[in-house]
Amino acid sequence: MLFKSNRKIAHWMFALATTILLSGCGSDSGELIGVQDREEWYQDIPFGMLFIPMGSYNMGTSDQDFIYSQSDPAKIVSVQAFYMDETEITNNEYRQFVYWVRDSIAHEILGEFGDEEIVGEHKMKNKDGDDIEIMEQGQVHYPINWSTEIEWNDAQEGGTVAVLEEDGFFIPDELPGVNKSPRYYHVRQVDVTRLMFSYYWIDFQQAASRASRTNGHFSRMEERVNFIKYRKDNVYPDTLAWVHDFTYSYNEPMTLNYFWHPAYDHYPVVGVSWLQARAFSIWRTGLKRTNSIRDEVAFWNDFRLPSESEWEYASRGGLDLNPYPWGGPYIRNSNGCFLANYKPLRGNYVDDGGLHTLIVAHFAPNDYGLFDMAGNVSEWCDDSYEESTYRTAHDLNMSFSRRVMENGMDEDITSGLKRRVIRGGSWKDVGYYLRTNARSYEYQDTAKSYIGFRNVQTYLGRAMGDGPSSSAVYR
Repeated sequence: MLFKSNRKIAHWMFALATTILLSGCGSDSGELIGVQDREEWYQDIPFGMLFIPMGSYNMGTSDQDFIYSQSDPAKIVSVQAFYMDETEITNNEYRQFVYWVRDSIAHEILGEFGDEEIVGEHKMKNKDGDDIEIMEQGQVHYPINWSTEIEWNDAQEGGTVAVLEEDGFFIPDELPGVNKSPRYYHVRQVDVTRLMFSYYWIDFQQAASRASRTNGHFSRMEERVNFIKYRKDNVYPDTLAWVHDFTYSYNEPMTLNYFWHPAYDHYPVVGVSWLQARAFSIWRTGLKRTNSIRDEVAFWNDFRLPSESEWEYASRGGLDLNPYPWGGPYIRNSNGCFLANYKPLRGNYVDDGGLHTLIVAHFAPNDYGLFDMAGNVSEWCDDSYEESTYRTAHDLNMSFSRRVMENGMDEDITSGLKRRVIRGGSWKDVGYYLRTNARSYEYQDTAKSYIGFRNVQTYLGRAMGDGPSSSAVYR
C-alpha cells in the first residue's frame, strides 16, 4: 500500500515537472508576460535636430514689463522632451519640398502612378484589377512611381516637355502681341501657381471634444472619418514679400534671387505663411515615414511647428529667468560685438554684420546648441495668439492652438482666430523682440520677408538614456 502511494507521488511529481518544463519552453506560460518578440526600438536623433530635455521653467516676463503689455505674465510651465531643428529651415531645405511637389505633379500629368492605372475621373485600378475610389488629383491620392525619372530636356513631339506644356504645367504665353517665342527672355519656367500640396490630418481636438460630449459612447473606427481633414496649399514662397513689406524701398534684387540662387541656399527661408510651414511639417513627416516603412522600422513622432511654451523653453537654453538666449542682460559681448542679427539703431541695420538675413548659425548657439533663437528671422509657432493665453492655458505642455482650417476652407473665421504666434525677433526688429519672452503675431495666411520657421518632434519616452531602446548620451 505504501509502495503504491509512493508510485502515485512519483507520477504526480514527474507530471508537474514536465508541465513546468514544457510551459517554460513554450510561449504560453500561463503568466502575464506581455507580447513577446517585439522589435527592437532605437530612436536616433533626427538629422539636423538637437535633443531638448524635459523640464519646468518660468515662462513669461522675467524682468520689468516696461511696455506694460500684460500679455506674458510669469508662469511656471512644464514641457516634455523633444527634438528641435538646430537652425531655421533654410532655402535649400524648403526647396526640397517645392521640388518634391513639382515632380509629383509632373508624374501625375505624365500618368506614372506605380502599380495603379487611372480608369476614370474618380476611380483607379490597382495591380490586382480592383477599382479604388479617389477624391481628386493630389499626392495623397495617387501613388507615385518615384523610380521613373522625369526627362526635363525631352522637348520633342510627344516628349515630356510637350506633354507638360499641353497640360499648362509651364507658364503660358505672356508677352502681348507676340505669337512665337513668347516666353520672358525665352526661358521656360514652371507655373508655380500649379504647385499645390495635397494632405490630410486627424483633428484629435475635435475627436476628443466629441467623445467628451458623448461620454465616449461612439464607435471611433466608424466615426474617425468625421475627424479626417483634407487640404491643398500652394507651397511656393511669396518672393514678392521683399517688395510689399516695405514702402518706397528697392528690394527687387532680393525678390529675384533670394529663394532660388545658390548664394542664399543656407539662408533661412522667408515668405512662407503659417499654413505653408504646417504643410511642410506634414510633408517632412511623410518623407520620413515612407523611409521607415521601406526599412520596416517603427514610426517616429510627427514633425510639427513648436508650441509657444516649447519655443520659449528651448530659447532659454536651460538658463531660467534669462532675458536672452545667451543669458543677458546685454545684446553685445564683452568685446562690444553684437550677439544677434537685428536692427541695432534707427536706420542702422549693418552694425551687427548684416543688412537683411544672414546665413544660419552665423552667431554662437545657446546652451542647448540652438542657433538663431534671437534675430535673423522671427519664427512661426503652432499657437494661436491671444493676449490672455498665459492666464487660461494649461501649465502642462502649454499650447493654445485653434484649428480653423477644414477641407481647404476657413470656417467660422474672425480676424482674431487667424493670428499665429511668432517668436524670436528678426533682422528688421529692434532689440526688445530678441528677448526670450517677447511675443508677437502675424496672420496665418500671410507671408513676410522676416518670418521663417523650424520644426520640433516630441521625444518617444521620458528622457534620453533611460534604457537600451534609447540613445545613450545627449548630443
